[in-house]
Amino acid sequence: MTSPDGLLGSVHSPADLRRVPADRLPELASQIREFLVTKVAKTGGHLGPNLGVVELTLALHRVFDSPDDRILFDTGHQAYVHKMLTGRQPGFDSLRQRDGLSGYPCRAESEHDTIENSHASTALSYADGLAKAYALKGERRHVVAVVGDGALTGGMCWEALNNIAASDRPLVIVVNDNGRSYSPTIGGLASHLASLRLSPGYERVLERVKDSLSRTPLVGPPAYEVLHAVKKGLKDALAPQPMFEDLGLKYVGPVDGHDILALESALVKAKRFGGPVIVHAMTQKGRGYQPAETDAADRLHGPGAFDPETGRPLAKPSAKWTSAFAAELVKVAGERSDIVGITAAMAGPTGIEKLREVYPDRVFDVGIAEQHAVTSAAGLALGGMHPVVALYSTFLNRAFDQLLLDVALHELPVTFVLDRAGITGPDGPSHYGIWDTSILGVVPGLRLAAPRDGARVAEEFREAVAVDDGPTVVRFPTGSLPAELPAVERLGDGIGAIDVLRRDARADVLLVAVGSFAHLAMDVAERLAGQGYGVTVVDPRWVRPVSPRIVDLATEHRLVVTVEDGVRAGGFGTAVVQALSDAEVPVPVRDIAVPVGFHPQGTRAEILAALGLTAQDVARQVTGWIAGVDSDHAGTVGAAAGQLRRPAR
Repeated sequence: MTSPDGLLGSVHSPADLRRVPADRLPELASQIREFLVTKVAKTGGHLGPNLGVVELTLALHRVFDSPDDRILFDTGHQAYVHKMLTGRQPGFDSLRQRDGLSGYPCRAESEHDTIENSHASTALSYADGLAKAYALKGERRHVVAVVGDGALTGGMCWEALNNIAASDRPLVIVVNDNGRSYSPTIGGLASHLASLRLSPGYERVLERVKDSLSRTPLVGPPAYEVLHAVKKGLKDALAPQPMFEDLGLKYVGPVDGHDILALESALVKAKRFGGPVIVHAMTQKGRGYQPAETDAADRLHGPGAFDPETGRPLAKPSAKWTSAFAAELVKVAGERSDIVGITAAMAGPTGIEKLREVYPDRVFDVGIAEQHAVTSAAGLALGGMHPVVALYSTFLNRAFDQLLLDVALHELPVTFVLDRAGITGPDGPSHYGIWDTSILGVVPGLRLAAPRDGARVAEEFREAVAVDDGPTVVRFPTGSLPAELPAVERLGDGIGAIDVLRRDARADVLLVAVGSFAHLAMDVAERLAGQGYGVTVVDPRWVRPVSPRIVDLATEHRLVVTVEDGVRAGGFGTAVVQALSDAEVPVPVRDIAVPVGFHPQGTRAEILAALGLTAQDVARQVTGWIAGVDSDHAGTVGAAAGQLRRPAR
């Protein structure tokens, strides 16, 4: 790995940056943007947001003294430039790769990273706590929270602002206002800020009128004064200053977020004030890279590897899990007028956008506000609709209380579609969807499905929205759809039915695989068969609650093994153990799943391999377990297993 040449190559720390002459800062900004495009084109990553915060990040590090002063980013995907200015330029060759540079702030990487913040709307609460701690310890340190306007759609931000405004501690809040979170920011606050973004055109018109009237004798100057008064009234109506000052917060701005000197001036004023101040910076997402600036969908928010000349993705298009869901959602909505879609600023990535294209009045994007999304869905269900709430699995964690008490307690028919379930890869531990199966297992009346392929996505989604007495969940991973895996037999009907994917003549091992791990289980079965063991492979389809058919099959086998891509603690395997115990079935059960922990970034395949979740690793474990059962005939487990009946043929 090599550092860049030129001016950028001389900046390894904020101290180096402060030595750069002011007249060379535009040159540095240009080099940063070129660096970002070149590096992210190879690895993928959050490009658009970082192109938009180049000048803002330069100004922050010239005015504040990191790490003594703390700079927090909300969300953390806009911290690439911050990483570059704090000594991590060489690491961008391995951005978001295993053992490489994180795509978010990372405390293990640098003392300049305070929080590993990759879920939105949290930084203001962190900042409030930090400012309180420094005040209690008598430390004169500044805390700066850089908050995207999209993050301000989250309620936690406003809870924090309510507390921050009541204090006199030095805390600077920089609102990075680019009018977008992933896609265009929505909601009342967004509309208020958007009105301000319209005002530059108004200002230019007024200037032209001023120039014209100034050349008109006698009438011109008085007329201009009248217009100026009108202008002031319009600005009072349009500007967000009264909104923030009503909260008790001082307000500076709006500031051109691409004018470094203007930004520095505003930040210096905020720093000197000594209390909580909002600096409102207007930025352009994707700034300086034409393919990003012209990408109407999301300004190249988070592309995979792409051609830096054109901005076009390098990967060939393929059928995705999300696409399979989106297609079926539109079909079902065409058949049922009560189907509505809800998402939290993720309409495109979750597939809800496809529904909006066909039925725009039946889609509600609530912004980055998952808690509100879920309870609003409860209200829709109370009103006779069947809401489909589409989120990334990791983001449902934020709304567990709402799902438990606002939906499930009321036995409301709300379907949750969890995209990016399981190990997702380059975005790292905060984005892994490994918690859902365990967390949701304690929700009374909840049914949870895990499709193994595209056909089952459609089938199980239809079964989910047919439920009218409680919440349902359909979870699936990210990426391309695997080949369809047909069942050789279906046992039962509806939600309680399970699919048998393989049944050998001998019944040594019952291998129960959740979702996309069905393909892995078939590979494992083939390896075990090569060693003389008979395997039955089952896809439970609906993993919560455990189907009685799983219990029935367990009595016919010597060993039960579950395989899943969620955390082991409280997961599907635990539920199977409990089901067999309740039924007094004395067959040994072994569960293979993701260990509890915050696992590092990398590709999905790399992380699964590191966790021992490959066909080879699983087959090796199962072989050891079944051999242990064979050698224990004199023991309780072996005796019990020997008494179990074999399946009739």
